[in-house]
Amino acid sequence: MTLVRTVTDAGVTTLTLDSPANRNALSRALITELLTALADAAAAPETRVVVLTHTGPVFCSGADLKETAATGPGERLPVELMADLLAAIWDFPKPVVARVAGPARAGGLGLIGAADLAVCTRSATFAFTEVRLGVIPAVISATVLPRLAPRAAAELYLTGDVFDGTRAAEIGLVTAAVPDDELDAVVARHCASLIRGGPLALAGTKRLLRRARSASIQAELAELSDLSAGYFTSPEGREGVSARQEKRDPAWVPQRS
Repeated sequence: MTLVRTVTDAGVTTLTLDSPANRNALSRALITELLTALADAAAAPETRVVVLTHTGPVFCSGADLKETAATGPGERLPVELMADLLAAIWDFPKPVVARVAGPARAGGLGLIGAADLAVCTRSATFAFTEVRLGVIPAVISATVLPRLAPRAAAELYLTGDVFDGTRAAEIGLVTAAVPDDELDAVVARHCASLIRGGPLALAGTKRLLRRARSASIQAELAELSDLSAGYFTSPEGREGVSARQEKRDPAWVPQRS
């Protein structure tokens, strides 16, 4: 079963997350396929721009919680593999455009932050849901925090509240939020502009845009991955993931008298 579909046309390679049954959750298999697709696109001279999109109503629901709950000792958690994926997108030598036509949660926001440009519908919704699972948005911080206004980051990281596409554009998570029926046209216009740039110049400009980072993103993500894994494997993290799977409040939520 293919979880990532690849189509190339006129310089644009579209990578489509195609696992709608689990809301395009970042499972080990999907991450592995997406890493392979990215490597192939990086090596293909006919690929000038990559568009990352999705089938089904949800862009990406974040790390696969079923796999997370079933991870045994010595196995890498999906969130740890996600660090490799975010680094691959962030350091990708060609422009990456995220096309977001539906909700994104947790790790899905990390994908959006890693892309160079991101266009969403105004009706799309977003949330940093980690704290409500008893974990923290550690890994995705490497790609998300450079995009977000600091006050908005504090509010949305700490509350886990849902916000819409218009707010996502206001705080810098996405490049633009557009009406649903304009999404494809706006993405196409961005791609048409990007392919007019010289390939070496585009790669060099991407490196220039990342010069402010004090350390390599791989080093930062390795540290954040360890931090995230500690929370996911803690008693609180295990309770939060179990509660989400069982569709109940976690034990730390006060009960009304």
